[in-house]
Amino acid sequence: MREIVHIQAGQCGNQIGTKFWEVISDEHGIDPAGNYVGDSALQLDRVNVYYNEASSHKYVPRSVLVDLEPGTMDSVRSGAFGQLFRPDNFIFAKK
Repeated sequence: MREIVHIQAGQCGNQIGTKFWEVISDEHGIDPAGNYVGDSALQLDRVNVYYNEASSHKYVPRSVLVDLEPGTMDSVRSGAFGQLFRPDNFIFAKK
């Protein structure tokens, strides 16, 4: 099976990437906290292409978020799907 690593960079890339994860999560039955809430076995059939399953049986996007501005990362974290990402997947400049 193939695995995809999603890299989103800059303010625009992170805004588009966040929407991407909202759509992919909806398609695979993953809620904003990373729990599977779907109702079809097909949703889990290829979920490992986009997500890693954590030890707590939550799904975490295989994604790297990059920006020079920490404010963009704060915006992603405070969004509806902000808790979906692992904190160490955020890479940003420190002032």
